[in-house]
Amino acid sequence: MKKLIVLIWEIVKIVVIASVIVIPIRYFLFQPFFVKGQSMDPSFENGDYLIIDEITYRFRQPTRGEVVVFKYPQNLSQRFIKRIIGLPGETVEIKDGRVMIYSEGIKQILDESDYLSADLWTAGELKVNLGPNEYFVLGDNRDFSLDSRRFGLLDRAYIIGRVIIRAWPFAALTKFEAPSY
Repeated sequence: MKKLIVLIWEIVKIVVIASVIVIPIRYFLFQPFFVKGQSMDPSFENGDYLIIDEITYRFRQPTRGEVVVFKYPQNLSQRFIKRIIGLPGETVEIKDGRVMIYSEGIKQILDESDYLSADLWTAGELKVNLGPNEYFVLGDNRDFSLDSRRFGLLDRAYIIGRVIIRAWPFAALTKFEAPSY
């Protein structure tokens, strides 16, 4: 009986120590995310298992090109994944299939060739000014993406974190960085 009590005590200690280590990491640093849908094809496919970095944005602001997971502004229980295109204080214009960024009076046609095919057409005609905490996000699969063209600008408060690793499928294991523009 004494051996059983010692065994149970050891199991309880292991569970408590593991919980003390895992729970803070899971809830405050990194979070898993499953991709649902094709809005980020070809970068991410339906069923991909991603690791989200939740701590970086506590020390710096999101940057253009980073792929973020956020709470969908029209239903906060849903999580979306999109790429940041427009930053606070900028103007984003979509015209003739191209995405243009106006920052401090300078116009830049966004070169998205690192993650989009050259023949991709960004549908829509709009021009929007971003406020101090607002971001413009788009899916990589522009024809099948519910993004800022439809639900509007994304407030910084809704951003959960950035994608850092695709962990599954294992054959597609990849670390992700924002492209340089």
